[in-house]
Amino acid sequence: MRVPAKPPLEGLKRTLEKKRAQAEGARLPRDGFVRETFSLPREAARAKAREWLERWPKQAYWTEIESWAERPGNVIEFTMRRLPSAD
Repeated sequence: MRVPAKPPLEGLKRTLEKKRAQAEGARLPRDGFVRETFSLPREAARAKAREWLERWPKQAYWTEIESWAERPGNVIEFTMRRLPSAD
């Protein structure tokens, strides 16, 4: 009995690469949140966080500071997270 040949994988590889490129461009992880990371001096970081919370209110968009860390030179690195819409 003859064993069938393996199917070509080039089409599958192209499809996977295309989907992955689209996913990276969308910046929308599987959990549905939009994230943006900033690295700013302390006062500018406070202003940026306030700007996000005013633009996308926590009650509607679940906006929050997901993580933060203090870096040398009084710089704060933080990640803001929100839902893409208030629906």
